[in-house]
Amino acid sequence: MNQLKTGAILSYATIFLTNIVGLILTPFIIRSLGQSEYGLYILLGSLVGYISLFDFGLANTIVRFVAKYRANNDIEGEQRFLGSILRIYIGISILVVITGSILYLNLENIFQESLSADQFDKAKTLMLLLIFNMTIVLPGGTFAGICSGYEKFIFPRFVNIIRYIVRSLVVVVALLYGGKAIAIVAIDTILNLVIIAVNMVYVFYVLKVRIKFKALDKGLLKSIFSYSVWIFVFAMIGELFWKSGQMILGVTINTEAVAVFAVAITLSGYFGAFAGAINSVFLPRATNMVENNSNREELTFFFIRIGRILTFLLVFVWGGFVLYGKDFILLWVGEEYIDAYLMAVIIMTAYILPLIQNFANSLIEATGRFKFKAKVYFLTISIGIILGAVFSKKYGYWAITSFYSIFWVLSQIIMNWYFDKKLDLDITSFFKNTLGKTVPFLVLSVFISFLINKLIVDVTWINLIFKILIYSLVYISLIFFFVLNDYEKNILLKFRK
Repeated sequence: MNQLKTGAILSYATIFLTNIVGLILTPFIIRSLGQSEYGLYILLGSLVGYISLFDFGLANTIVRFVAKYRANNDIEGEQRFLGSILRIYIGISILVVITGSILYLNLENIFQESLSADQFDKAKTLMLLLIFNMTIVLPGGTFAGICSGYEKFIFPRFVNIIRYIVRSLVVVVALLYGGKAIAIVAIDTILNLVIIAVNMVYVFYVLKVRIKFKALDKGLLKSIFSYSVWIFVFAMIGELFWKSGQMILGVTINTEAVAVFAVAITLSGYFGAFAGAINSVFLPRATNMVENNSNREELTFFFIRIGRILTFLLVFVWGGFVLYGKDFILLWVGEEYIDAYLMAVIIMTAYILPLIQNFANSLIEATGRFKFKAKVYFLTISIGIILGAVFSKKYGYWAITSFYSIFWVLSQIIMNWYFDKKLDLDITSFFKNTLGKTVPFLVLSVFISFLINKLIVDVTWINLIFKILIYSLVYISLIFFFVLNDYEKNILLKFRK
């Protein structure tokens, strides 16, 4: 339990650090690169991001299978599994190089209508670095997955905190000395190599994990891919979802539109990261509960307990952004990015339900029932992407934001039926104890803060911070006295100490 609690705390420390530093660093990067090159940097990152799909869902598969082998005390099975995984990753790295080379040779054909000759030269160099980066990052993730499967969260998360601090400082220095997007990608590549090496040492010499490279077992390979293929399909959907929006804008509009849309996606990503930190430490726990045949009441209890914590946090952030997001963007990156406010509000709203139900997703992975979820999201989100692409030429990023969000919400509505009927979770009780308890006090907090907004109209950092503090005080007070149970109050009071 210490690893779970400390791992979660470190995850949130990482999120706090990345959000705060990111909020400070992003406008500095935008101004250093310029809107056009920043858009190019985001665009190429999105293009190469598709190559990460060649992971084929193996990252999550490693966590689930290692946790399962450990729950069953099958050391031999674990060693053979890891040997098979590393062999598969060798093949994946070769595939990444081949695919990346094809994309590199066709950059001018893909972006012939939206990039200038000067941008093409930069794009080619960025492309080479990003391809190399992906070649090492995909197999290197094996060692982080092993740590999660062993429920060892403290070390890898601490290392990531150090990495982010170093990365931020080095990027600032590089940009101050005239570096551009290429310098940022080069820095990321070097740091990724270092982190992979550190995780390898920890896995082999601290956890004392051993890997056996025996002849590939067809039965084991079938088990791996029968599970990972649906993780892969869902990962493909995730990559295609918002990154496809950046690609569509890059092809049909220009890199400036990509930059504005990227700001909305960045802010929404910070929002989603809060829930991701919790979910990342509970997949092994979900696997153990499934392996131990936990009943409906036990699973629902845990589902609600995590969901309540996520709900308190996420609706608080959402309400604050609705109130103050526009002022923040004006002060943060400037008026030319103001459209990112409403886009971020729409995306965050679509995110809330799936984020607070993350534990149900862990149960789906733990039970190997990812097939249905992958099919649902693939169908609905494909429709959203197609409609967004069709209307993007006329309506730009508004079409992409609207259609993507609508179909994302539709997917989660369908999944709630599945959670109730197939996972045997009490969804009615979940909603009563999460959003049902929190939303009325969120509305009251937003209303009180809205009235205060009318009294303080000047857009300055001091006024913004003051208004956020008042909103936070009102919301936290209402939630603490009228919503939190004794267990949750105890957690909060312990955290204060």
